Amino acid sequence: MEKLRFAMLGAGFWSQYQLAGWLETGGVECVAICDPIREKAEKRANQYGVSKVYDNPEEMLDKESVDFVDICTSIETHTALTRMIAGRKLPVVCQKPLATSLSEAEAIVAYCQEAGVPLFVNENWRWQHAIRQFKAMLDSGSVGTPFRGRINFCNNYPVFDNQPTLKNLERFILSDMGSHILDMARFLFGEAHSIYAQNQRIHSDIKGEDVSTVMMTMGENRTTVICEMSFASRMENERFPETYAYVEGDKGFLELGPDFWIRQTTDDGTLAKRYAPPRYPWANPDYSVVHSSIVSCHSNFVEALQGKGEAETTGADNLKTMRLIFDAYETIRTGQAIKYD
Repeated sequence: MEKLRFAMLGAGFWSQYQLAGWLETGGVECVAICDPIREKAEKRANQYGVSKVYDNPEEMLDKESVDFVDICTSIETHTALTRMIAGRKLPVVCQKPLATSLSEAEAIVAYCQEAGVPLFVNENWRWQHAIRQFKAMLDSGSVGTPFRGRINFCNNYPVFDNQPTLKNLERFILSDMGSHILDMARFLFGEAHSIYAQNQRIHSDIKGEDVSTVMMTMGENRTTVICEMSFASRMENERFPETYAYVEGDKGFLELGPDFWIRQTTDDGTLAKRYAPPRYPWANPDYSVVHSSIVSCHSNFVEALQGKGEAETTGADNLKTMRLIFDAYETIRTGQAIKYD
């Protein structure tokens, strides 16, 4: 099968890993890169051997024949760019978070549905190797029916040093990391029946929250799930950007802990195995768990675009995660939990 041709919008920091992840799948070819700052597009194109560079997305879409477009730009541009691409009947791959508000996210999904084009969201967190293994073990029933779960992404990583603009966001960690962590919760436990959240600001020089705790009841078993997110926690086992998960079942305990070790404890004892992420030469070794998950996520999209299967993180699916994020903020405003049934 011929490789799918695609164009990338945006040549910022994450584009280098998004582009490398696409090329690693072996099923695509990037034919053009566009960025308002042409020099950035030229730098990224030279890095990956992309032949065409643009600073105007409409000009690029007029001149290039592509099978899909990847939007790797800031959140406030997603609506206009999605409408531009879908209006030309081209499949859209969009960076997370999908939109700045729930109504905006709903409008993006609706527009693509009306246009009859696929909309995929680059939600790669659930594609981490250890998380996929954890899910398989949970679904096997080895620890029985889960009654309580916890997802922990807490560290003291100096995120504001690398991305100082994050200091000015009115809504920070719940919107940014929450799009990953709440999606992971849905992946592991199913859809939410209720949600309640509390936010805190520990760094005094930022506008938004850098700590968030979300509690939900989820899935057929109405499992109590607590999601903890923080960029202000000094912890002994801090291994940014790893995510830890813990599940209590009526027959045992399942833990995804530091350094990708999964421990399963039942009446028979404890079984432990390490599930390290794949490593790629283009990936930053310190971020291999995240960068390798991009390849798995993109491989899923390629198969869907080739008609070989269904994509997991479609726009319609991601809308459920977005609803949880914005409902969580609403519970913080009102102090009242939201129930869905």
